[in-house]
Amino acid sequence: QKTTGRRARPPGAGRMAEGKAGGAAGLFAKQVQKKFSRAQEKVLQKLGKTVETKDERFEQSANNFYHQQAEGQKLYKDLKNFLNAVKVMHESSKRVSETLQEIYSSEWDGHEELKAIAGNNDLLWEDYEEKLADQALRTMENYVAQFSEIKERIAKRGRKLVDYDSARHHLEAVQNAKKKDEAKTA
Repeated sequence: QKTTGRRARPPGAGRMAEGKAGGAAGLFAKQVQKKFSRAQEKVLQKLGKTVETKDERFEQSANNFYHQQAEGQKLYKDLKNFLNAVKVMHESSKRVSETLQEIYSSEWDGHEELKAIAGNNDLLWEDYEEKLADQALRTMENYVAQFSEIKERIAKRGRKLVDYDSARHHLEAVQNAKKKDEAKTA
């Protein structure tokens, strides 16, 4: 008997990979089905065919959250623009100091003091930029970064409510069908 140089696969060796691929496809199909079911339930709710569970207090809190998020984003954007403007002012101040040092004659009184003043001015601008970035901008970055997690939780709660409504609607339909069957047999 001739051999081709290939080793024979043990029984069931290829099926494991096929099972995993099938599992991924099954998971994908399940997710698509969930999204379809949720969309269907939302359409029925919008058409008034099913009752939508409402939580006024939570919706008010969510609206407050979204408002706070928008305000936080606006403040963060304005702070970034402000910091950029401070950097531009620092550069402008530095150029003015350099120009003053160039035109101020070394023979005039106060030439040495002018260098010290320009150096101190530059240090003050650097300190201001650093403190603004550390104490304001980074604080706002941390604040704004928290919104994505909370936003995802709100969205998840919304999906769960739709799932709950769908299950409740399905249960009511089954119970109504059961009552109709009992009425027919009676």
